[in-house]
Amino acid sequence: MDILKNVGAAGSSAVITVTAIHPIDVVKTRLQVSGEGGGRNYKALGIGGSVKVIASEEGIASFWKGIGAAWMREASYTSLRLGLYDPIKKAMGVTPESHFVLKFTAGSLAGGLGSVVGNPFDVLKTRMMAAEGKEPPAMGKAASELYAAQGISGFYRGIEANIMRAMVLNGTKMACYDQIKGMITSSGIVPKGLPTQFCAAFSAGFFMATTVAPFDMVRTKLMNQPPDAKVYSGFVDCIVKIVAKGGPGALYAGFIPIWARFAPTTCLQLIIFEQLKPMFGL
Repeated sequence: MDILKNVGAAGSSAVITVTAIHPIDVVKTRLQVSGEGGGRNYKALGIGGSVKVIASEEGIASFWKGIGAAWMREASYTSLRLGLYDPIKKAMGVTPESHFVLKFTAGSLAGGLGSVVGNPFDVLKTRMMAAEGKEPPAMGKAASELYAAQGISGFYRGIEANIMRAMVLNGTKMACYDQIKGMITSSGIVPKGLPTQFCAAFSAGFFMATTVAPFDMVRTKLMNQPPDAKVYSGFVDCIVKIVAKGGPGALYAGFIPIWARFAPTTCLQLIIFEQLKPMFGL
């Protein structure tokens, strides 16, 4: 029963958070798929220019393209990767004093499980956010087009990159959050409660962006391939082609939006999660 309560509290916090953070994700995705398929070169415009162009040409509502798929993704993927962390820690016998590696392993396992369930919604969300034009693509239409072209396998594009990304992301996020929160609490420098949670979550967001950015780039590229074609044969092929075309730095395209998304997302998500736990009887 505690597992269901954990998952419920995690899913609720994730859906609330993604609604506020989604515009940053849209800009990040546009920067990562910049110029593909003859589309606009958002990298040349930069973050500010991209925001201005999207707003003027597609309208403010376009910053919430794919929000339906994002809600479904958070309700599945994030609810599991956050909600299963504590139960997995208990099953592994991990305590606050345990080594960082054990906490990272627990977070990675929860992230990997969540990504398998949430991958179809991740694919749809990525494609919908990358679509240019004033009329936001409907999730049902995007799903039917993908299914008609590639069948069920189309919804699992980039699954390898997504699992690896989720394991690195959730392992870093939860382990850093736990570790930093423990250090702050024992130091007594920051008051307990919300201030401690905020400092730990914000710090964890930076480490997440640093470790996850390359995986996020590869995942986005794989998921945004045309429904009727495969530009990349897999994870390794995608990395090789990205580096060959733009150098190692290309793996970090969109890093600032990623960090700008991770920092507030991590803070809001984990703080709301902590506040919702008592309401779910945890």
